[in-house]
Amino acid sequence: MQYYENILDLVGNTPLVRLNNIVEPNMATVFAKMENLNPSGSVKDRMAINMVRRAEEEGLIKPGGTLVESTSGNTGLGLAMAAATRGYRCVFTIPDKMSQEKIDMLKAYGAEVIVTATDLDHHHPDSYVEVAKRVAAQTPGALYTDQYYNMYNPEAHYLTTGPEIWQATDGMIDSFVTGLGTGGTISGAGKYLKEKAREAGRSVRVVGPDPYGSIYKEAFDKGEWSEPSLYRVEGIGHDFMVGTLDFSVIDEVVNVSDRDSFHMARRLTRHEGIFAGGSTGTVFHGALMEARKLGPGKIVVAVICDSGDRYISKCFNDEWMRDMGYFAPDSHLGTVQDLLSSQQHQVVFAEPDEPLKNVITHMAELGISQMPMSIGQGDLRMVEELDILRAVAGGEHTLEDEAREIARPLQGQVGPNETLDQVQRIFENDNVAVVVDEGQVTGIINKIDMLEFITQKNRQAA
Repeated sequence: MQYYENILDLVGNTPLVRLNNIVEPNMATVFAKMENLNPSGSVKDRMAINMVRRAEEEGLIKPGGTLVESTSGNTGLGLAMAAATRGYRCVFTIPDKMSQEKIDMLKAYGAEVIVTATDLDHHHPDSYVEVAKRVAAQTPGALYTDQYYNMYNPEAHYLTTGPEIWQATDGMIDSFVTGLGTGGTISGAGKYLKEKAREAGRSVRVVGPDPYGSIYKEAFDKGEWSEPSLYRVEGIGHDFMVGTLDFSVIDEVVNVSDRDSFHMARRLTRHEGIFAGGSTGTVFHGALMEARKLGPGKIVVAVICDSGDRYISKCFNDEWMRDMGYFAPDSHLGTVQDLLSSQQHQVVFAEPDEPLKNVITHMAELGISQMPMSIGQGDLRMVEELDILRAVAGGEHTLEDEAREIARPLQGQVGPNETLDQVQRIFENDNVAVVVDEGQVTGIINKIDMLEFITQKNRQAA
């Protein structure tokens, strides 16, 4: 008979899968370390099981005891799986920005889940960290596993993840890319890979993609950091420094936006068949940047952090992505003025008393379908091709009528200093975005203008 003693024996020994469809010819080879194939669906299974095992060896948790942790979800799932097999209770605190799927999955394992506010400093008594510490202190027989300072977290990856990657690549790995949450994966596996590379007389780069809003890039680059800001990617980055992160094994930390993270998660699913979450999107956006930097003949290994099944209501939900503005261009792409400066278009106005037939002639000559109009004293309006057609075809107006009679109040206004994601939001309801500066129309942006600008920026980036 062939079998495993319990589900915990299935943790680890995950395969590498080569990416084929989202990589470019000028890139290094990129392999995905499939940590979503762990039993509870994430890389956190490794350290969760190791922390429990070490606690049992040291007598810190007894039969019938309670495991307590502050978690973004995945560590909690690994601990809940361990608790189910070992007969422990478990209580987890989780910030309210995390997906409902994660909360429901924790409860499915029998865990008690306490949801806390996301926008609290981690020292605040009601933050998810402080609430977990308080629950552990007030519960007889409880252990706060403390993933942020428990050195058995990075140990798990030094003992398992790193060796597996080294063996699977025959020691030929050139760069290891993974996220920085608690720092356990990048610190433990990164340390092992660098040690083995030195023994072989070569080197391995270790790169950590980090969300905008997290403190880690600033902390790595400057040794200090400013006030963190809110970001929506879950389980990666942080708003306070942790004890399980070893910057000495990291070569570079790169920032990645929420938008790029979520779109990369969707690309991995739709073009590589790898169903993974937003933090994996962060990692692989950074991994492709690294692969482009290293070039052909090199090997990049990046970690699939978890499974996409816990984000169905978020980055895999088109309505949520649209509501959050992630179908709009990245705000870092530039401003409205940047786009206008790249154009040669001049705004042509319709005169209020101009006959409709003249407006039609101007539109045909210029290849446009709308013209702004100034009535005076800041009263800006728009004459639309479709409105002319409706008015004339329906007999309500003739071609000799004045343009002012069918002009509508100006919609879809945007300022020159606003970012291009605002223009995309306007496109959801209007055909064009009208740039207004100090009461004057200074430009009109249509969808083709936006596409041409994005194409131009992509060429420059390449």
